[in-house]
Amino acid sequence: MAGIIIVGVDGNTTSLKAAHTAADLAKALGATLSVITAYDQDRTEKVVIGNDEWFLNTADEAARVAERVAVELGNSGVATTYSSVLGKPAEALMAEAERVGATMIVVGNVRMQGIGRVLGSVANTVAHNAPCDVHIVKTTD
Repeated sequence: MAGIIIVGVDGNTTSLKAAHTAADLAKALGATLSVITAYDQDRTEKVVIGNDEWFLNTADEAARVAERVAVELGNSGVATTYSSVLGKPAEALMAEAERVGATMIVVGNVRMQGIGRVLGSVANTVAHNAPCDVHIVKTTD
């Protein structure tokens, strides 16, 4: 089974656990791993220090998070791509899966217990609405 496996990351340890599992699955299945980071608002801020000016953009920052993880996972021998996607995490994962024709989305199980399960979580939303298979990784104790 070749194809594309999508995993969302935000830089925290639970998303990195899911990303490592996704990389293992991609390697075993001969798939490409697409690492994405969602961002909810497209903002640009100007930062001035002395005579220097920088423009910080949420899309660029999200892409840098995804790139760091993709490079780390790529070093283990799995083919990786990365991108930032505008939207809430669950919607961004599903939209990207639809756009690229992904065969699987990998998510962690954060907030799938207790009140979080009732109110919803990324994993719960993706599991019920994804256009492809979903693998839920146990990332919490």
